[in-house]
Order: sequence, then structure tokens, then C-alpha cells
Amino acid sequence: MQFSELSIREPILQATREMGFTEMTEIQQKAIPLMLAGHDMIAKAPTGTGKTVAFGIPVLEQVANVPAGAPKAVILSPTRELAQQIAQDLRNLARFLPDVKVVCVYGGAGMDKQQRQLKAGCQVVVATPGRLMDHYRHHAIDLSGVETIVLDEADEMLNMGFYKDVRHIIDLMKHRKSLSMFSATISREVLDIGWLYQKNAAEVSVQPVEDSSPKIDQYKLLTTGRDKLADLAQIIISEGYKRVMVFCNTKYNTGMLANQLARLNFNVDCLHGDLSQAERTRIMQRFKAGEIAVLVATDVAARGIDVSDVDAVINYDVPEENEHYTHRIGRTGRARREGASYLFYTKEETKRVDTLLRLTRNTDDCRAVHFDFNHEKLIVEENTPTDRFQIKSYF
Repeated sequence: MQFSELSIREPILQATREMGFTEMTEIQQKAIPLMLAGHDMIAKAPTGTGKTVAFGIPVLEQVANVPAGAPKAVILSPTRELAQQIAQDLRNLARFLPDVKVVCVYGGAGMDKQQRQLKAGCQVVVATPGRLMDHYRHHAIDLSGVETIVLDEADEMLNMGFYKDVRHIIDLMKHRKSLSMFSATISREVLDIGWLYQKNAAEVSVQPVEDSSPKIDQYKLLTTGRDKLADLAQIIISEGYKRVMVFCNTKYNTGMLANQLARLNFNVDCLHGDLSQAERTRIMQRFKAGEIAVLVATDVAARGIDVSDVDAVINYDVPEENEHYTHRIGRTGRARREGASYLFYTKEETKRVDTLLRLTRNTDDCRAVHFDFNHEKLIVEENTPTDRFQIKSYF
């Protein structure tokens, strides 16, 4: 289905054309008509399938003729990075609706500037739950007129300890007409919110198939602590990757690995939760602009980063949580591009990796690789003994 087939305003259609969108993804085709009709909705869809546009178009369609003032729509996000990305996507969709204002509020940034933006008026607020409550307690925002609320990455947000805040926020919206939740998984908390606040909610589920699924070639590589750095460098160089995300489990490891890669002359920086908001924003802007080739990050960055042309994701550490694997590798293969992911592990972690891949249903998709010593390139080996999965070091 084409965007042009939707009964929406021409300025929004014009924006989709400017953004290079013509054919809708499956989640967009299923969700947009339901939201335009005002239905409550629970939507389950894989990462990278266009969920922001799926709820962004109906939200903008509903507020396009409303003067800027107290917000009419609120979109909640679990992380500041995702909130910023959603706000930017909405502004892109509203570029030909000059009277529509989108304000983004999140923790780690000054309250004063955000309060001035809220006071100036808007139609849409994109927020993290904690910061939205801060502004409410300081009487900087009036939520009583909100008619539409969207919870993006609802499972993650409710599992991060925001359950009570989200409930309180919804309770404050006395004139709410619709509540939509978009989520990669439907957790118990998501179902509870649906049961408490939704009426005859439409359920939308998109399976990771064909064009709507990220096209990611997954590889696992048996290595050792001594060889991991050389293996990482070898993969980036031999495969010619220009933009790579490398995930570690701790902030200490991210800093250490970034320093090691810098000494090998890689253009690298690291991202973790202890950085200030200004530092995190600066690093992400440089990564998106192509000024950083390798971004080493903790799982705090696994959600909310939407860079459409990440060549590969490398799990330098085996994820501690099963769902983190899917969230990590979902940073590549976005916007219908192809991507690759690598999972490094040691012999002691073999059982953990087998369990991880089984629980995330990636067992058949994740193939073992080894390095061809003669031609210095990665080779997929279907039946190679695990003790041969060794990469020759350049260093």
C-alpha cells in the first residue's frame, strides 16, 4: 500500500515523499488506519520496521488544525535518545505544517529551556516519563487536554521502573480519547496497562518476515580474551565496514576498548550512561554524520539510536540479558538495508550462547565463522570444529 492511498493531508504526504517514503511497511499499513479512526491499539513489531512513522502520521493528522498551546498528544519513550529521535522524525513529517510544534523533554538536560518551550505552546510533547512528571510537578505543563497518548517501546519502558509514573501520567489525561502501545514484545506490564486503560483495543502483530524484517546476517565467533581485540580489528578491516557499533556490558569495558582501538588508529568514541547529555548528544551527532567510524556502547545505547546505515554490530561481550541481543543487533539492517552482526564468545560461554540464541530464536540464523589464513577473509563454515574458529591477527 502506498502512502498516497491514505486519507491524510497533502502536507504530510509531501513530507513522506521528501523523506523518500512511498510504500508503507507492514506495521504502517496496519496501524495508521486504526489510529486515524481513533482506536486504542497494542502493536507488536520488530525493531527497525517504521513504528515512528506508523504513529507519527496519525498524531500529526489529528493535531494539524489545533492551535499551539497545551499539548493534545503525548508520546512517551523509555530513553532520552529515543525521545530525541522520535521528536526529530515528527518534525520531519511536519516540515510542511509550519504551525505544528513538537517539544521534546528528557532528563539530563536543563529544565529551564524545556519549560520555555512548553510555555511557548505546542501540539505534541515527546518525553521520558520521569522528566514529564518533573515538569508536571513544577506546573510547567498541562496534561488535562491531551487526547492521544502513545507508549513507544512500551515493554522496555514499563520494565525500567516507569510503571507507576506511566499510570500516573495516563490518569492525569482526563480527556484522553486513545491510547496506543508499540512494543517489540508484549510483556505482562504491557497487558496490565492495556487492561486498565484501553477499551476494545485493536491488536496488531507484525512478524519479522520479508521486507518488514531487518536483513541481518548473524555470525558467532569463538575467541579468547587475549585475541578479542585483534579479532575485532580484523573483522572491521577485512570486511571494509565504515560504520560499526560495538557493544560491551560495562562502562569500564567501553572506555578501555575505545582507547585500545584509538591506539590502533581507528576513528572511535564510546557511549555509556555516565556521560552528560551534552556529551552523549555530541557523540551521536558525530556518529550519524560519519565523523566516527566505530561507536563502542553499553546497552543504555541499544535502544533509541536510529542510524539507518550501520554496517555491522559486534557483540564484544555476550549480552547479560537475552533480549539485549535482539536489541543490539537491531541497530543494523535498518531502513531496508542489509546488515551484519557478530557475537564474540569464549569456550566457557558456549552453553550461555547456545541458550541465548535458542531463547531469542536465532539458532538457525546465527552461523559460525572462521578466518581464511591464505586469503585473509571471513569464511562461513557449516560444520567447522569450534576450536578452529580463530581469526589471524594483523597486529
